[in-house]
Amino acid sequence: MSNVSPSAPSSGDSDPTAPGSGPIAATPLTRAVLEIDEYASGLGWDQPARLFALVDTARLRTQEPGLASQLGLDGEDTPAPLTPIEQDEIPAGTPLDKFLGTIAWPDAVSGCALTVERLMLPPSAESSVPQGLNDKALAKWVAAHPDRQEVRMTVAVLRDGKRESAIRLRGKDSPKEVLTGADLVPRLAEALAATFEV
Repeated sequence: MSNVSPSAPSSGDSDPTAPGSGPIAATPLTRAVLEIDEYASGLGWDQPARLFALVDTARLRTQEPGLASQLGLDGEDTPAPLTPIEQDEIPAGTPLDKFLGTIAWPDAVSGCALTVERLMLPPSAESSVPQGLNDKALAKWVAAHPDRQEVRMTVAVLRDGKRESAIRLRGKDSPKEVLTGADLVPRLAEALAATFEV
């Protein structure tokens, strides 16, 4: 696991299940995804992709008390089951799929998550997408489309195969407007899951 960023979110920073902070987190993974989404939201838009390790909080407190203390987890009676730990910055200019292909997680990591900003089109625009465009040309076409929307996607996977995602539209930048679901960004979830394959 990489060094912990001093600005990494921890279960002590906020409680996504607290009243008024958005949707209730149904599972530990959903809670971790919403915590990362909230952290990324606090940094503002136009940010680079960010990678997080997800570690079992109880195990972290037992095996790494110094790190748990640094993350503010030592004083909590009932911390979140999963703690997100931000990893080193993704190298600029490196395609995300190639970068993810270089990752191997130690056994102490239960899962991982990624936040990334992208442009999306509504389903109604799918029929107008020109055929035969390469990725670069397609990205340029989407960027020029009048119905494009900027989104921040937070996708997380666990070693056991569980997945969760959160999508936040820049035009509706509110915790109450965050959409969550296991299959919202399947290709990115598959790429993250592959980082746990031996």
